[in-house]
Amino acid sequence: MRLSGLIAVVVLAAACSDPNAPSGSTPRITALPRALSTGERAVIGGSNAFGFGLLKELDSTRADSNIFMSPLSASMALGMTMNGAAGQTFDEMRSALAFGATPAAEINASYRSLIDMLRGLDKTVDFRIANSIWYRTGFPFEQSFLDESRQYFDARVAGLDFSAPSAVPTINDWVNQSTNGKIDKIVDAPIPPEVVMYLINAIYFKGSWTAQFDKKLTRPDQFTTIAGTTAPIPMMRRTDTVRVAETADFQVVDLPYGGDAFAMTILLPKPGKSIGALVASLTAQSWEAAVAGVTGRKVELQMPKFTLRWEALLNDPLQALGMRQAFDKTSADFTRMARLTTGDRLYVSKVKQKSFVDVHEEGTEAAAVTSVEIGVTCACGPQVIRIDRPFVFAIRERLSGTILFLGKIVRPPA
Repeated sequence: MRLSGLIAVVVLAAACSDPNAPSGSTPRITALPRALSTGERAVIGGSNAFGFGLLKELDSTRADSNIFMSPLSASMALGMTMNGAAGQTFDEMRSALAFGATPAAEINASYRSLIDMLRGLDKTVDFRIANSIWYRTGFPFEQSFLDESRQYFDARVAGLDFSAPSAVPTINDWVNQSTNGKIDKIVDAPIPPEVVMYLINAIYFKGSWTAQFDKKLTRPDQFTTIAGTTAPIPMMRRTDTVRVAETADFQVVDLPYGGDAFAMTILLPKPGKSIGALVASLTAQSWEAAVAGVTGRKVELQMPKFTLRWEALLNDPLQALGMRQAFDKTSADFTRMARLTTGDRLYVSKVKQKSFVDVHEEGTEAAAVTSVEIGVTCACGPQVIRIDRPFVFAIRERLSGTILFLGKIVRPPA
């Protein structure tokens, strides 16, 4: 679904009760279990800023298409990859990920502590985050790089025979399991011979609305597309206290899940305002200002019920954000990942993300997988030699050089 025309909110009256208190026995989560470190704030702020930058780049070529991506998944997969980068390649990746001058060690430690905190923050919400690295068996990757991936990203690290039929199913089975079956694959068979590693992040989320929609109130309705035409959509409805805010350009609706640690936040352009202009205006700072202004009010909320699957190759948007050298076969510097003595070079050949979201009366289920594919400039796969035309052959004693038998084959023998 496109954001333009996503919801209708009719303000009825100011609320007198706490709009954030979950119903039933679910306790409301009002604070993090501890204060965020400086590094964690840098990683969160960077991931958010990177997300808005990535959204703008995607929107520049997909203005009339739906987009649903995970900035955190992309940031984490690229963050693992960045541990193998050096020199200008590292600097460009860190800048594109919006980490400023934060040292690599601080970024790594903050990723790990955030993973641990987010996993257990709200027991009423199923939130999973997982990382993995799959590399071509026998390729000389630096052990320190692999160890850092385990330590800071809690990554599963495994060598595979990429030419074996089981390699692709093994990777995709991990993806399928890590997303609770919502994304069944990220790697296609066969694996190209120049590919030597996949760095993958998977995120899964399933949460029930703190205040659910009544299924009996969901009715067929119309959605106004970006082209100005209408399309049918099932519209959910509820009338109660909702966190909302309003600016000159858009409305904000904030809908909590479970104990209120997680929420869906929607920005709806005002009539006459374009979704493109809203996307172009978004920054980490403007987002923080928008969500900080929400307050509870009694409203009639009308919101689409929808399911969306999305995928995109992120190479071009990432290069537009400044991450250029990592994709360059002639200058990429991943010497902290592997030190090759043959003159060959590692580079990022592909960054791909797949995502899924299902928004319904009870809540939301969402998943995303980001894969960073590492290639090498040599032909690292086995050379294929087909003896399928006339040939000469000999049987010899190798040490003395004596030829015992010599012949040729010009057609298959009877």
